[in-house]
Amino acid sequence: MSWTRRFVLALSAVLATLAAALLTAPGAQAHEERPVTFPDGSGTVPKLRTGEPDLLVCKTDRTAFESRISRFPETLKTRNRTLYERCARDGYRHLQQAVDAVDRPGLTIAILPGLYEEEPSLPAPTGACATLDAPKSSLGYQILSYEQQRQCPHNQNLVAILGKKNLQIEGTGASRLDVVIDAKYRKLNALRADGSDGVYFRNFTAQRTTFNSLYVLAADGFVIDDVLTRWNDEYGFLTFASDHGLYKNCESYGNGDSGIYPGSASNINDGRGYDVPRYSIEITGCRSHHNMVGYSGTAGDSVWVHDNEFDHNMGGASMDSAFPGHPGLPQNHARFERNLIHDNNENYYPYVADGTCAKPPVDRGYEQGVVCPQISMPPGTGIITAGGNWNLYENNWVYGHQRTAFYLNAVPAFIRGESAWGKQTDTSHHNRYADNHLGVDKSGTARPNRTDVWWDGQGSGNCWQPDTGAASPGALPDCGARRGDVSGGTDRLIGEPVKLAQLLVCADYNVQARRLPAGCDWYGARGLQRVETQLALGSSLVLALAGFALWWRRLRGNRLAGVATLIGLAGLALDVAGSTLALTPTAVPALALLLTGVWWTLLGLALRPTRPVLAWTTVVLGALTLLDAFDKAILMVPGIPLSPAWLRLLLGVIWVLWAVAAAGSRGPASTGRDAAPAGPDAAPADGTSAQNPAQADAASDPAPAHAQAGATPAPDPGAGPRAGTGPSAAPGTASGATTPGGASGAAPGTTPGAAPGTGGTPAEGRPHGEATA
Repeated sequence: MSWTRRFVLALSAVLATLAAALLTAPGAQAHEERPVTFPDGSGTVPKLRTGEPDLLVCKTDRTAFESRISRFPETLKTRNRTLYERCARDGYRHLQQAVDAVDRPGLTIAILPGLYEEEPSLPAPTGACATLDAPKSSLGYQILSYEQQRQCPHNQNLVAILGKKNLQIEGTGASRLDVVIDAKYRKLNALRADGSDGVYFRNFTAQRTTFNSLYVLAADGFVIDDVLTRWNDEYGFLTFASDHGLYKNCESYGNGDSGIYPGSASNINDGRGYDVPRYSIEITGCRSHHNMVGYSGTAGDSVWVHDNEFDHNMGGASMDSAFPGHPGLPQNHARFERNLIHDNNENYYPYVADGTCAKPPVDRGYEQGVVCPQISMPPGTGIITAGGNWNLYENNWVYGHQRTAFYLNAVPAFIRGESAWGKQTDTSHHNRYADNHLGVDKSGTARPNRTDVWWDGQGSGNCWQPDTGAASPGALPDCGARRGDVSGGTDRLIGEPVKLAQLLVCADYNVQARRLPAGCDWYGARGLQRVETQLALGSSLVLALAGFALWWRRLRGNRLAGVATLIGLAGLALDVAGSTLALTPTAVPALALLLTGVWWTLLGLALRPTRPVLAWTTVVLGALTLLDAFDKAILMVPGIPLSPAWLRLLLGVIWVLWAVAAAGSRGPASTGRDAAPAGPDAAPADGTSAQNPAQADAASDPAPAHAQAGATPAPDPGAGPRAGTGPSAAPGTASGATTPGGASGAAPGTTPGAAPGTGGTPAEGRPHGEATA
């Protein structure tokens, strides 16, 4: 590995450590579960069985039952009455009782219309179940082993389905609202299917938990069909470490994380390109709305998401590699197509700020529309990819977002708990955004997004369709007609510095502590409250003061420097303006860089006669700034591991210190008419050795007017010779007079007018009292 790459990786590691300290703060964890492995993949997606059910569940209130079925079609009403008669004789009153009665694979449980609160499962654990030895999650619940789940199935679950194979559970109502399973915020999960291959859920509602309504864990084969989940602290649907899964015709809303969460889907396509033999989970025909995010998947690998609607959430969909403990990281191979992703502009963070989310779940008002966001995310976004690879986003309708349609950033491996050097830059590669309908709905009506793309700039092989609108950066790699074809691609090891700073600040969110980071516009910061604007204003003030001081002290008589300074001040002012939410996606940031680059370039040229080393450094800084403007607005520069912004930032820090030192050194300003010296490497006329660059800058200060005219400077009254200055003229001898041999009274072997042993610049060529170089 080259030293340059090692340097960049070291820099990435430092930044990633800072990010990890924020992103892994207490309360910022995603789903935490016992260690699990993926199924072996030998299963299949189960098929719906349409015969008569094997087991029945119903309530005993016949009047309530008749009221529920009164509006059913006659055929369905008749069937439910027949099933009720049978259930009254030999059925069960609670779903858990029927599940416990399952003694072989392939059985079907039918739930008749009614409200099922599963009263026997609700009491708090007692006896041995109250003292289980198990680690606690960051949210406070115990992370139980499978054996402990079997021992105490209702510590966390209203209905526990453990190790049952090919079990089908379906409601018999006309809609999914006719059968309701309600945990009343007293259990983590309403239904938990753990190690139950081939499970099929259909036609009911599950609601009101302190984690998620329907949980499928470690299953090889499952279907969620026409099920509604709502009003949960975390997820509506959660499937984890599973394969051969299908969500269809489902709905979810009112959840503090996502409505649909296929986390750690079986990682069957790791190491492949875009073309894969199959996907582990398919999601189709579902709607997820009024959640923190409609769809999410930490390690949501090999998931095919098509023909769904994600709307009126804070974010439409997200996939990430940001949380440890999820098999299959980094996330890869999600495929989104033909989805409606629109109007995801809800902002639920005020419920955290005002203390609503600190109340017990039953008192928060979930049923009235309250949502308590569990993690940090940017509201107003269509699809967020935080550290994913080989994802396809094609032929989706993405419109009406107040922030951006597509949001892409990398996540260093430190954040997911992996410290190997080679893995730190292994996310945000080969994500393809092509043939999407941006800013327009299906009817063709214009519904623009504020921007179509926000990208931190890191990664390789990422591309976007050529017709994207406003974007940050303004120049994006274009997708070709074939998957894998990229025009203008880049391979950068770390993202843009300002965007990384924003992500670091915004990640410091904690719902339990009611901590909403100041400076982040995700939580309502605007104008000078935003960290991007604060950074722009702070850096612009520092550069303006340093540049003005340098001009005033050294170049104020130089017309070129004066014009350059005015251009620079305009550029710095535009840089502050361009950091605001309204102007970030416009040409203003690039124009600001252009003017700032011109300023530095002209300023460097003006400095050449007097301070050549600082001058060329300034010219290089100007060139880097112009390159940065080109990189952001015209074409991302290929073949470089870092954005020009990083090089500009590092050199800019050095330049500010150097400019302040140069402005503070003693010496008059240039008039613009001083003769230029031969250069820093030219030998003095007296044959002494050339000076080093620092001496060259110090010695190149222009001589004062009286020295140029050959006049003797007036001595300080009552002062003797100063240390480091030439000796005073002998009485009666003019300072410019020579003795025989041209010695001018100087010590032998010295330049006339110099202190003995210096061999330096003549004293009358320096300001009175200035030390020799």
